[in-house]
Amino acid sequence: MPPLADDMGTVLDLDRPPRRVVSLVPSLTETVATDRPEVLVGATDWCTHPAGLDVTRVRGTKNPDRTAIERLRPDLVIANKEENRELDVTRLRAAGVPVWVTVIETVPQALESIARLFTRALGAPVPPWVERARSLWSGAVPEPVATVAVPIWRDPWMVVGRSTFTGDLLRRAGLVNAFGAHEGRYPHVPLERIDRPEVDAVLLPDEPYAFGPDDGPESFRRTPVRLVDGRLLTWYGPSLPEAHAMLRRLTATL
Repeated sequence: MPPLADDMGTVLDLDRPPRRVVSLVPSLTETVATDRPEVLVGATDWCTHPAGLDVTRVRGTKNPDRTAIERLRPDLVIANKEENRELDVTRLRAAGVPVWVTVIETVPQALESIARLFTRALGAPVPPWVERARSLWSGAVPEPVATVAVPIWRDPWMVVGRSTFTGDLLRRAGLVNAFGAHEGRYPHVPLERIDRPEVDAVLLPDEPYAFGPDDGPESFRRTPVRLVDGRLLTWYGPSLPEAHAMLRRLTATL
């Protein structure tokens, strides 16, 4: 058996499957809470699924309360290269807390990472929904039917750019990311670069910025706007089959 290593290649020394887990990644919080709820003891304030999750909150993904985490005496903390700061991971490890860091930029990578998290780190079977999601998302990439932009913030406007999980999800749904070739992963762009004729639709998710009927659509004069569930565009986990159904319905209307 090879050494136990996370997605970054960092070797962890776990003498038994963790019994006390803190998750600093909303997608992975939902994943663990759905399939191994008995081990989850802490999560961030951004971890909103499943509804009614009753665990200790340890502040945000970018500013976790490391003291609160240490007080929970976790056997394992789950983090993500994109969502969490290297500084927090380093300081938790320095305090003797094992941290498993995931790296997720594509849908297949997400499913493989989650399978490894369960089988190698948690000592548990792969959740049944993983194979269902794999069957839905891992086939041939369809021909594109439309070009879309996905803002994630406003004032200043930020969009989904290159090498992101969301961008790969869109591609596998038959949608071209208007900023997929941008040098930045989440670039700041002027509004007029989003609201232009070459973009068939702007998808406004309700997170991380809470776009809604009265906050966002009014900014666009040329490009049609669709309000979408942010969890289904940006989360990797049990929501992936639902995300597939949502994007199929969306592409049928573009």
